[in-house]
Amino acid sequence: MTAAQLTLYSIIIPARDEEESLPSTIQDIDSTLTAAGVPHEIVVVDDGSKDRTWALLQELALKYPALKPTRNPGPHGFGRAVVWGLDHSRGDAVAIMMADASDAPSDAVEYWRLLQAGHDCAFGSRFMAGSEVIDYPRLKLAVNRLANFLVRVGFRIPLNDTTNAFKAYRRTVIDGCRPFLAPHFNLTVELPLKAIVRGYSYAIVPISWRNRRFGVAKLKLKEMGSRYFFICAYVWLEKYFSRGDYRRK
Repeated sequence: MTAAQLTLYSIIIPARDEEESLPSTIQDIDSTLTAAGVPHEIVVVDDGSKDRTWALLQELALKYPALKPTRNPGPHGFGRAVVWGLDHSRGDAVAIMMADASDAPSDAVEYWRLLQAGHDCAFGSRFMAGSEVIDYPRLKLAVNRLANFLVRVGFRIPLNDTTNAFKAYRRTVIDGCRPFLAPHFNLTVELPLKAIVRGYSYAIVPISWRNRRFGVAKLKLKEMGSRYFFICAYVWLEKYFSRGDYRRK
């Protein structure tokens, strides 16, 4: 069966205290998608910011009609902010991007093309031929490669960058993977692993990544280990013991 053609691309951006990064991030995404002829909306979720993030978003919305700011009233957390954005977006395709401009808008265009070609999901890898990584902190890089190796072996999948949030999905995949349990950065593995385990098709392409220029990274490694393990164990149990009860029909 031929996949339905997509009509609107929702870019979901969780943001907490990102007033320095957002102007350039939104400008680059909007101009790149517009130049590529991609119909889009940019849903930025203010997730309990203490700085001028919300006020800035109101100003930027006057300049960029595609920008649709929204506020997560709480409880807060990266995963909760992403789900809030998914619930308050209109697109039949969605991509999750970071507010700090670490993700390349040109890669988001490639994701859109892959989804339009009929794939259910578009996954990028920062660690395959053709990818580019700039200024990745060494400790985080070592932890990243170990975690992704364990996920790849445990789930027997070719994807070697599951933990990266920057991925794209048809809306049918998002709806088919509910409910979401991860309230924090562990949503970055829950979404793609559930999509794979539940039988959705996907393509993997090289992408680029650069470290943030402003602000402070929100991911705290010491806080996330057990949370990542919980989500991986939960989806792993579904893969091997659910007898296909949750697979797409």
